[in-house]
Amino acid sequence: MFAGYSGVAMMAAVSGFMASRYSLSPEPFYVGIGMAMVGMLLSLIVKDTEQHLKTQVQDHGSPMPDRPLSSREIFRLTSWKDPTLSSASFSGLSTNLKDGMAWGLFPFYFSTVGLSVSVIGAIVAIYPAAWGFFQLFTGALSDKIGRKKLVTYGVWVQAFSLWFLLVVNHFSLWVLGAIFLGLGTAMVYPTLQAVIGDVASPNWSASSMGVYRFWRDSGYAFGALAAGVIADVVGVTWSIGIAALFPFLAGVYSHVRMDETLKKP
Repeated sequence: MFAGYSGVAMMAAVSGFMASRYSLSPEPFYVGIGMAMVGMLLSLIVKDTEQHLKTQVQDHGSPMPDRPLSSREIFRLTSWKDPTLSSASFSGLSTNLKDGMAWGLFPFYFSTVGLSVSVIGAIVAIYPAAWGFFQLFTGALSDKIGRKKLVTYGVWVQAFSLWFLLVVNHFSLWVLGAIFLGLGTAMVYPTLQAVIGDVASPNWSASSMGVYRFWRDSGYAFGALAAGVIADVVGVTWSIGIAALFPFLAGVYSHVRMDETLKKP
């Protein structure tokens, strides 16, 4: 995940530079097409992990049923029935909904305060750069202090970082806000996937992860749609402020419903 979101940061910076140097299209899209082709070629060398799964099934002490579950059962458990899995799904949805709105609205917001395209690109790049970097530490930290604290405080850090970005009016403070926004996202991203692995049996953990990812990545779509609608009604600034409510509520939900899933040695 460090590598993935560090790549997001680098490409945000590169695309901002290319857009300011050339134009918004088609030059920045050439880089994206090239990266997609590299990824497709690298996928050909990935090895199957079936043997790892067999080892996990033998060693995993899941509190959930070890028998294979139907897709409907897994969807219900991960979406709302199991308090811990549903908390993870809602936190993931809120995190990416915030991203869908923020990434769509940040360029408009920062352009209204007079920043250039290259400077906006730098601020937008700092967020995933911090996100990717801090994941090197937050994933390991969740293995030591537990999952629930990182999830709960991580989504709250996201919310307060967005509100902070709206009340300050200086480049260095916007950079600081972007760093903390990345920190908050890094606190939850690897931890939420660890929660799924802790709770779901290896026999159906991939299916549960798929449901979690459905809700988490749907947040991008919901966020992008909501950003346009809300911004048209109340403006860009209020739209970003409203977006921060979702991770704040996710933190409350996780604090109330999520169980600690890290097993003590």
